[in-house]
This record gives sequence, C-alpha cells and structure tokens, in this order.
Amino acid sequence: MKWAYIFVINVWAFYLMWSDKQKAKKREWRVSESALFFVAAIGGAWGAWLGMYAFRHKTQKMPFVIGMPFLAFLTVAILWTMR
Repeated sequence: MKWAYIFVINVWAFYLMWSDKQKAKKREWRVSESALFFVAAIGGAWGAWLGMYAFRHKTQKMPFVIGMPFLAFLTVAILWTMR
C-alpha cells in the first residue's frame, strides 16, 4: 500500500510541475510554490525533482534546486526506516 501511495504522489508532483510550467507559458493563474513543496514534502519529491528538469521549470530558484533533492533523499531515508 505504501508503494502505491508513493507512486501516485510522485506522478501527481510530476504533473503539477508540468501544469505549472504550462500555466507560466500562458501567463495564467499558477500553482503556488508552497503547494509544490507541500506535495514534495508528503512524499512526491522524486516526481517534483524529475519534473523540474524534464520541463526546465524552477531550476533557477535555489530553494527548489536545494530543497527538492533534500526532500527526495529524506523520503528515501524515511521509507528505509519503515521497511
């Protein structure tokens, strides 16, 4: 069950990065940075991190460049302790 959750939350985070990038191109209402970090913090950091570089989005913002890898490895550490 936990692996299904991790998969779904990471797909969602990846989608949110794509969606925010599309909205930025169209100058539409955007996904907030706090929402992106929240989804990453609840387990979607790998999807968000991958989405950052797949869509070249938020790669110049230092909180994202440092924060997403940190949250991704924190997720691995937490999952490792829960095995």
